[in-house]
Amino acid sequence: METILNILTVQADLKWEDKEKNRRHLFDLANPSAKKSDLIILPEMFNTGFTMNTALAESMDGESIVFLKQKSSEYQSLIVTSLTVKENNSVYNRLVAVFPDGNIQYYDKRHLFSLAGEERYYNRGNKHLIINYKGWKIMPLVCYDLRFPVWARNQYDYDLLIYVANWPYRRHYAWQQLLIARAIENEAFVAGVNRIGKDNNGIDHSGDTMVIDYAGEKISHTQPFEERAELISLKRENRLKFVEKFNFLADKDNFEIS
Repeated sequence: METILNILTVQADLKWEDKEKNRRHLFDLANPSAKKSDLIILPEMFNTGFTMNTALAESMDGESIVFLKQKSSEYQSLIVTSLTVKENNSVYNRLVAVFPDGNIQYYDKRHLFSLAGEERYYNRGNKHLIINYKGWKIMPLVCYDLRFPVWARNQYDYDLLIYVANWPYRRHYAWQQLLIARAIENEAFVAGVNRIGKDNNGIDHSGDTMVIDYAGEKISHTQPFEERAELISLKRENRLKFVEKFNFLADKDNFEIS
């Protein structure tokens, strides 16, 4: 029996710091395909855009988390995205994985974008998250993490690598090439979900949301500058057969990350 994962990538124009409008708009785009999905992936800071306004941070019981739980239950689909979360007097750019049963796992962004001063407002995470879901192992990361391949190194512990992002158009070439590189070097599916539109800092985003296979071949590339949700089916067995035939990971270097 094949282990198929139906993922829905949602490329959207995020409305600056307007939580209610973003929540509604993203799932207007996701419908009706969300009902056919196993996994819904939204861009980084899905409810605000990439802001340094930490006053917008919520708790893990806040309105945006409650909303994601409702949608996950409604569609019986895992939802992966990030938002700003305040916890124990610290604020994080936190990726959340919201399960249909209400369970939540999370990963705090490790590589904070110093060119925008992100490290002055948010606390850095230091732990990976591996999600076990419907026979798949999934590692989710956030935007700037994409530039650091050591942090994403596959130790035979995932099938699918996810990046949620607010990646600017002026570096869209790097976005595309790095996603392909991460897929090839880790022999894993990669899904990079990015926003479109201009934010309040005047920065343009093209989206260029992509799903790539374990050999670096594009499965899906959403039209740049276009709002669109795309449903893509992935077969885990195809990846396992490829790795069995071309087990480049067996020759990887061993290292520890501090």
